[in-house]
Amino acid sequence: MDQEVHEQLLALKLPHVSLMRLADFESDALLAVKPGRSKGEYCWTITPFTADWVFSLDDQVKRVTYLDADLLFFNDPAVLFQEFEESGKHVMITEHAYAPDYIHYLETSGRFCVQFMVFDRSPEARRIMQWWQERCLEWCYARMEDGRFGDQKYLDVWPQLFTHDVHILQCVEQTLAPWNVDYQLQQQPRKFKPVFYHFHAFRIIGLGSVRLYEGYRIASSSRYLYDEYLATLNRQIAVLHRHAIPVALLPERRGIRPYLASCYTWLKGLTAKARIDTYA
Repeated sequence: MDQEVHEQLLALKLPHVSLMRLADFESDALLAVKPGRSKGEYCWTITPFTADWVFSLDDQVKRVTYLDADLLFFNDPAVLFQEFEESGKHVMITEHAYAPDYIHYLETSGRFCVQFMVFDRSPEARRIMQWWQERCLEWCYARMEDGRFGDQKYLDVWPQLFTHDVHILQCVEQTLAPWNVDYQLQQQPRKFKPVFYHFHAFRIIGLGSVRLYEGYRIASSSRYLYDEYLATLNRQIAVLHRHAIPVALLPERRGIRPYLASCYTWLKGLTAKARIDTYA
C-alpha cells in the first residue's frame, strides 16, 4: 500500500511471496476518489479490486483468497476450501457469527466479515467483484449511512443478489474472533485450535504494551490464542530487527480506555518507529 513497506518486504526476501505495488494498479477512477477518503477508507475502497489484479497478473491463477492482515492461522485451511469446492459456487464469504451478546453489531458491522473471501476465475465471480468495485467507488467511508458501512455492509445483499454464485461458509467454529470466541469455545474441546483467529483491534501501543482487543470481553480461558499470537509476533519482530526494520507503534488516543491487556516482557528492546496516528 506504500513504497516504504514495499521496500521493506523486498529486503526480507520472503519465500513464496510475490509483491504488488498499489501505484502500479491504481486506475483514474480510484485516484479520483482517493483525496476524499482517509487512509483506512481508501484501503477499504481497494479491497474489491485486489483479487481482480492478481488474476490480471497471471492467467494460470485459478482462485484468489483475500485475507485480512490481522489473521493468524492455527490449522490448515484445506477444510475451508473443501467446503467451497463442494458448494459448486464461485465466491465464498464468511459470517461474523456473532455470539448472542454481540448480535446488535449486525446492524452496524453487517452479517458478513471482509476477512477471508475466495473468488474463482469465472465470469460469475468477476461479475460480483465488479459490482462490489462500483459500489465502493461510489461510497466507502468509516461511518454508517443508508445501510452502508465501509466496504463490508455491501456483502449483506450478496445472498439475495447472487444466490447461485455465493457460498456462505458453514463451519463458523473454524473462523474465530473477539465477537464469538468465548461462545464458540464453550462448544469445543479444551484448547481447541480454529483454522484462524481474527485479532481484530490488536495494537502495539508502546514499548512494552499491547492492546489485545477493544469493545468485547474475552474470558481468560480463551486467552491461549492470544498467547500464541504474541509468541508468533515476537518471532517476527526479531526478523524485522535483523533487517533493521523498526516496528510501528499506534499509541492510544487520550481519553480512550478500551479493555486493555499489557505484556511487558515479549516487547523488551523493541525499536520504535515514529508515532503513526492513522493506519493503512
